[in-house]
Amino acid sequence: MHSLRLQTSLVFGLIFTLCTTSLRAQSDEALYAALAQDFEGELRGTKEVANAKKQLWQRWAEAIGRRESALKLDACTFDSLRAYVLPLPERLEPQAKMPYLWIDKGGAASASRGSVPTFIYLHGSGPKDHEWKASVSWANAFEGAPSRYFIPQIPNEGRYYRWWQMSKQWAYKQLWRALVTDSLTDVDRVMLLGVSEGGYGSQRLASFYADYLAAAGPMAGGEPLINAPAENLGHVAFSLLTGENDAMFCRNYFTALTGQALDSLEAQWPDEYVHRVEFIPGAGHGFDYRPTAPWLFRHRRQSHPRHFVWEDYAMDGCFRKGFYNLKIDRRPVESDTLRTRYEVSIAQDGTVDITICGVHYEVLEKEPRWGIPIKYKKTNYPLSGGQVTLFFDERLVDLNKKVTLRLNGKRVWRGKLTLRREHLLESLRTFEDPERLYPAAITINY
Repeated sequence: MHSLRLQTSLVFGLIFTLCTTSLRAQSDEALYAALAQDFEGELRGTKEVANAKKQLWQRWAEAIGRRESALKLDACTFDSLRAYVLPLPERLEPQAKMPYLWIDKGGAASASRGSVPTFIYLHGSGPKDHEWKASVSWANAFEGAPSRYFIPQIPNEGRYYRWWQMSKQWAYKQLWRALVTDSLTDVDRVMLLGVSEGGYGSQRLASFYADYLAAAGPMAGGEPLINAPAENLGHVAFSLLTGENDAMFCRNYFTALTGQALDSLEAQWPDEYVHRVEFIPGAGHGFDYRPTAPWLFRHRRQSHPRHFVWEDYAMDGCFRKGFYNLKIDRRPVESDTLRTRYEVSIAQDGTVDITICGVHYEVLEKEPRWGIPIKYKKTNYPLSGGQVTLFFDERLVDLNKKVTLRLNGKRVWRGKLTLRREHLLESLRTFEDPERLYPAAITINY
């Protein structure tokens, strides 16, 4: 493929209006405490469940909307760009303000309610002003409309030039809240893509936040799998394109390993690991990035799979609260190096199997020039002392029949699930996702 020449003068012959917004005032704790006063008690039948879901989501969305928003979704077009600035918490990154664009592509603002996909595009690690301009130029060239683009600029260069750091994770939470409370958003068509440093970031974030994404497309990247476990991508359409001669920081080597891992997982669980990992012949770090976006555009999120594998770990010191319909109540040990593998499988007859074990990585070989570990031995070991909750609704089990739960092959629970408002609220607090409000739950210790 031939490289697309970036016409930054065409895109950025414009005036940016920088509008700084303040952080939200009301704490999450106060919001959920207020909701908890009204969402207690048993639910009887599907009609009550549906009404309670609607009421809870409306109350939560209105509360979020009434806050002084940390992030605005005032759309501009590629012909008339308008940027905002999102201040990041000082405790997470000093003096960090993230400029961002929210762009309407192909008349997204006039599309029908709930039908518009969102692309999140992360730029590379050169001088940040130049990289941001280049990312807008590429996004303008990508196919796939109507759609909307969220294009942030890295706040600080140097050691903070990473898209997966905790301060940026905070920003993505604000973005998610803005998306799910916006009437145009299709929450099952959120796609993440990026180039170079943005390729690293999008691969890491896709693995870490897979349950929120329909698809992900890192380009000119290639992460070690310890940073982005392939197992987590079971229900995310994943595209990774790298130049075949892009050997800097072992990018082509790690790309090949990612492809091999996903091929192996697809062979074990057909149809779960949709992926395209390819090398661009004759290319180095730069190539035509346009094929990624239309490939991602075709896919939708599966928000409630009956089977998934999750390797739980801390990214920049941040653990997830849960994954798909699994919530972590207590980890077995207090350690930011703890890695836990969960596999959940739900049969049509209502039998639920969950396996839990620790994961250990042993470095076998490092690349001599950069000192990057390139080969690992990965082993599992027994864990105890933790507690998890599994949420359920009618999409996962028959709520009128008994459910059997087996932990590591041993039956630990059997009975008919009780539908309660508290479960709806707790699943909202865990995921903040309109597609994952669950009226039933089982909590187990291991």
